[in-house]
Amino acid sequence: MAYLLKGAGLSNMVIQRVHYAVKKEFARQQTLEFRWRQSWDSSPRSDITCHMMPFYSYDVPHTCGPDPAVCCQFDFHRLPGGRVFCPWRIPPQPITEQNVQERALLLLDQYRRKSRLFRSPVLFVPLGDDFRFVESSEWDAQFRNYQKLFDFFQTRPELHVKARFGTLSDYFEALQRRLVARGTALPTVRGDFFTYADRDDHYWSGYFTSRPFYKRLDRTLEATLRATEILFTLTLAEMRRFHGDGRLVTGFPARDHFLCLTEGRRSLALFQHHDAVTGTARDPVVIDYGTRLFESILKLRQVLQSSAHWLLLLDKSQYHHDQSKPFLLTDDVMSAQDALPQKTKLTLSDEPRTLIVFNPTEQMRSSVVSFVVDSPDARVINAESGQPMAAQISAVWTEPSRASAESFQLDFLSELPPLSLVVYHVTRSSAGSAPRARYTLHRRGNPPTIQSEHFQMSRPDGPEANAPLSLSNKHIQIWSSPETGLLQKLRLRSGLERRVQVRFLWYGTRTGANRDKSGAYLFLPGEEGAQVYSSSEPPLVRVSRGPLYSDITSCLPHVTHTVRLYHLDGHAGRSLEISNMVDIRSQVNRELVMQLVSDVASGNRFHTDLNSFQMQQRRTLSKLPLQANFYPMTSAAFLQDIETRLTLLSAQSQGVASLKPGELELVLDRRLQQDDNRGLGQGVTDNKRTASLYQLLLEDQRGGQVKGAQEVGGASSEHLSLLAHLTSLSLSHPPITMVAPGTVQVPKLRPFLPLRSSLPCDVHLLNLRTLEDPQETGSPSREVALLLHRKGFDCSSAPDPALQCTWSAHEEVDLDVLFAPLRFSSLRRSGLTLLRQDDEPKSAQQHQPESARQQQPRITSLRPMEISAFRVEIE
Repeated sequence: MAYLLKGAGLSNMVIQRVHYAVKKEFARQQTLEFRWRQSWDSSPRSDITCHMMPFYSYDVPHTCGPDPAVCCQFDFHRLPGGRVFCPWRIPPQPITEQNVQERALLLLDQYRRKSRLFRSPVLFVPLGDDFRFVESSEWDAQFRNYQKLFDFFQTRPELHVKARFGTLSDYFEALQRRLVARGTALPTVRGDFFTYADRDDHYWSGYFTSRPFYKRLDRTLEATLRATEILFTLTLAEMRRFHGDGRLVTGFPARDHFLCLTEGRRSLALFQHHDAVTGTARDPVVIDYGTRLFESILKLRQVLQSSAHWLLLLDKSQYHHDQSKPFLLTDDVMSAQDALPQKTKLTLSDEPRTLIVFNPTEQMRSSVVSFVVDSPDARVINAESGQPMAAQISAVWTEPSRASAESFQLDFLSELPPLSLVVYHVTRSSAGSAPRARYTLHRRGNPPTIQSEHFQMSRPDGPEANAPLSLSNKHIQIWSSPETGLLQKLRLRSGLERRVQVRFLWYGTRTGANRDKSGAYLFLPGEEGAQVYSSSEPPLVRVSRGPLYSDITSCLPHVTHTVRLYHLDGHAGRSLEISNMVDIRSQVNRELVMQLVSDVASGNRFHTDLNSFQMQQRRTLSKLPLQANFYPMTSAAFLQDIETRLTLLSAQSQGVASLKPGELELVLDRRLQQDDNRGLGQGVTDNKRTASLYQLLLEDQRGGQVKGAQEVGGASSEHLSLLAHLTSLSLSHPPITMVAPGTVQVPKLRPFLPLRSSLPCDVHLLNLRTLEDPQETGSPSREVALLLHRKGFDCSSAPDPALQCTWSAHEEVDLDVLFAPLRFSSLRRSGLTLLRQDDEPKSAQQHQPESARQQQPRITSLRPMEISAFRVEIE
């Protein structure tokens, strides 16, 4: 957040929610005002001036000084006769000529006590709170009474105080003047301030996971918005190039689509509110948030389909937009804001059905793409080349041991160039021609009744029934328990073998009538700690084996857990996919946790990511309560020792801990019946069936550095490996699949391939977003925001075989080469907000005639870890 604020043009910030013990230590050292620096940055380039508020809260009773009973007397909204009062039972007094001296000296005493906590005599005293200054009477009461106090200070120079109303800018400017006058500088601080406690052992580590369904929906909108922004921008550029005169295609609803994109951005931004993505809003507000996310996803899908329609047409004159009869449809349906998406069944025949796959990433990728069809006999070909694609037919399970006789999952291997739209045809094939998955079903003591007419299904007999379950591909072999199906061990092709066990745990909360309990914000586990998950009967374990992937599924009462291994050559085959379908709606005051137990000698240290931007080291401290050692994990966490790194990448955010060496605990869902007294006023009982998705990556660090790579930055920090970055990219931005309705004749289509090659694998295309026309509100302009993030990466492991992507040891890159054959007719670096006032001045090169500019290489600097923003026009 500090980095983004600095990049957005802000110079100063104020924070409040910091552990009370940390505040106490900062106050003792007089470092409550500091320069906040990124942990990877050895220069002051990313520094932002930060003020840490020293007391319990940001309301008036806790901002004038250390005594809230005194400070509350100077909140004049609480004057007697009003709706708000002071809980310390000493009400404010209106300031008069008779009491102004006594009142002013009482307030000044608090100011002086507070000032002792800072190095500078410039004091910042906020005057406000939530839902305040909504009536003119409060404005009048606060202003008139405080002005009398300030006027008194002005008439008494011997008090050596100047007080006035001001803004945050006024405060920081006064602070800076004082520092310059004294020739001093603020101290520098690195790292973050998780995990927060406001009093006692009340750690706010519960909200890291609360309402995980909506945390996942947030990420779905984020990925959908980015993909749609990019494809819409490329569509407008292609249309202008097609006409040759910069005009858009008649009938293409560019303005309507642009408004949908704007609405999607606003819905996503609104959900970043500190009571939305956190899961700490009241039930009706959550429904409103969810509805906005859901409706935005549906509208963005329409824009995506409409853009793909024009790009794919070979004969552009056949383009006709009719929203009531869309040319393309997504292959799944979201029926409501609180429902998981369901795949739409495709009806197959001898006539080919058209499938479209969009790769929203800047990397070439091999992906297994899934559809649901009405026949176990299907064939997929690349529409352009006629090449048949490797495919697999799997069962659609209506119950743990019953496979559907009408629906089948068709998976095929899709080779997707960067940012491409690729066309496939699927037809019904001859009986038995499509490879089908083979199934083995286990259940100790109670063998399942197997019902399937289309798949080979068996039950293990004899010694096979007690042998560990094993899956393998070219890169990894795994072993799982025959009783539970849960992972036990992992081995790489290099020979590195590690114990990696998956277990599930329950956490309860404290008991007793007058004891604080867990709620939406707080995690207050019971004294018994975590309890191992157990069920009354052994779980059904389902093993599938096929040419594209094999998996093991454990059907437990509250979670269906699957580990899947893809039989692919690319990076998708080097990690283990873990998915859970969680439902704890029957539970009372319980939290479900997935635990990984390994023999990685990680000690008391592990790493989690900060908003998917950078990794931060964490230390588990035994002197702190259990809940203090949980941290937020947005998309990644890893454990490591001298030989091994075990990385878990996530498609949704949740709380994570490493309470013992080699262990990770991830909270999957929480159901809590009571309020935790932090302002919500209710428990968290609106749980849904919730999906969670991960990739588990074991990396051998014994083989030396990645050839030709260098550690980035001069500061001491850890990064994900390049392999982990690519895996996380695929996880966060999966391929988007669309189908042409089976009832219409599809015109000739061709694939859309905008880039000649992948971007370097340490350069991420954050967005390629069309900007608003400054002359016509709500309409797209020719200008585009190009946002690139150059990722820092760890070099200590070299994948074998090597990754099929490149990187550069140099900061300078040629954007024309990077994005070829796309070309930019203009390019100017800007700030992260793309405000024109932040644009770099035009260079001498940009003042040259256009013909001369086009021949000049567009060299720009992309520093490791930095996000770079450019205002461009695509030729």
